[in-house]
Amino acid sequence: MPNYMCATCGTQYAASEQPPAICTICSDERQYIGPNGQQWMLLSDLQRAHHNVFKDLAPNLTSVVTEPKFAIGQRAHIIQTPAGNVLWDCISLIDDATIEKIQAMGGLSAIALSHPHYYSTIVNWSKAFGDIPIYIHANDRQHVTQPDPVIRFWEGDTRSIGDGLTLICCKGHFEGSSALHWRDGADGRGVLFTGDTILVVSDTRYVTFMYSYPNYIPLPVRKVRHIVDTVKPFAFDQIYDAFGRIVKSDAHGAVIRSAERYIKAIE
Repeated sequence: MPNYMCATCGTQYAASEQPPAICTICSDERQYIGPNGQQWMLLSDLQRAHHNVFKDLAPNLTSVVTEPKFAIGQRAHIIQTPAGNVLWDCISLIDDATIEKIQAMGGLSAIALSHPHYYSTIVNWSKAFGDIPIYIHANDRQHVTQPDPVIRFWEGDTRSIGDGLTLICCKGHFEGSSALHWRDGADGRGVLFTGDTILVVSDTRYVTFMYSYPNYIPLPVRKVRHIVDTVKPFAFDQIYDAFGRIVKSDAHGAVIRSAERYIKAIE
């Protein structure tokens, strides 16, 4: 039986004879059903028309994005460490060329996700690299569309997944929305990967926080403050979000200043 994939968000579902009635990710108010209604496709359809582009961003840091743009257009990041390489967030397209490229980089030892909008084809990615673990916060368990034993639901506020790599549950966008702190990134000054738990804005000196980005639903003050409180103990000079935007310096200060600006605007 095929694994149907939502054409709007790129999330793949458990094998079934017929497509699901609706994508549970897109029917949620934090996402959207496309203007042509619910559309389904297969991974093989994506493989025929798209390819992945790798870009070296910094020492031991590479982004992977699908072109032409597919679904919501997020990118994944590969962080290379002596203890193993980690894929932060995920994209729907995985093919032989992608696997070969990553294997040449040393393969992957784990996958970690910020929130359900990037669950994409995570099980395929795990199996392509030897059933590596997929880390998802337990608060978002109900949003998993393709259950599999490779998924490890973690609990609490933080979880170490390797030497100098720490998952941080920030909540906000989703109850399990998380960031990844890379202690050794930016020449030891620290890097925070945020997906869109914390989104870098056009003026890259600032970030923002939202319940729904496509539908412009803000977060309340208490949740913004909680996000700031969860990341404040960590040292980080840079932020990488899911769409290619980077806070290149003083990212820790940028989060605090941005929260103050945000709270002042909505109170």
